Amino acid sequence: MRYLSSKLLILRLNLTSISMKDLLVKINAEIETFKVEAESLTEKGVKAAGARARKSTLEIEKLLKEFRKVSIEESKK
Repeated sequence: MRYLSSKLLILRLNLTSISMKDLLVKINAEIETFKVEAESLTEKGVKAAGARARKSTLEIEKLLKEFRKVSIEESKK
């Protein structure tokens, strides 16, 4: 069990070491995905696009939380 928790800690540390630039690229890409899917829903009435747009908003939320965390860490340096 101790081995598993140390592996998770290492994995978590690797996730927090993501650079601001990489994070911004991911955020912008996900926002573009949301725009495309939302437009398909509103303009073309594609119901499946609505589900994809909602999924994209959840991913954007996660990325923005990560951005906030990384930004705070960077400001402490």
